[in-house]
Amino acid sequence: MQTRNKILDDMSQLFTNAMGVAQGAREEAETAMKSLMDRWLADRDFVTREEFEAVRAMAQKAREENEALAARLAALEAGKK
Repeated sequence: MQTRNKILDDMSQLFTNAMGVAQGAREEAETAMKSLMDRWLADRDFVTREEFEAVRAMAQKAREENEALAARLAALEAGKK
């Protein structure tokens, strides 16, 4: 009976160690993939959300100013006729 418990304890320890190795390999693979993705994204000309929103606000303001100037021009042209 003592031998059987020793075999089960050894197998249990083996499986525990194997799971630890697998967990470590998974974490290492995740870290490597994240690093690869970070480098890939850094090499692209993507803009940040803040930069995008700033340019979007500038475009909206320019559009509104353009519409106001077009209305003013139309009013001036209507007054000349």
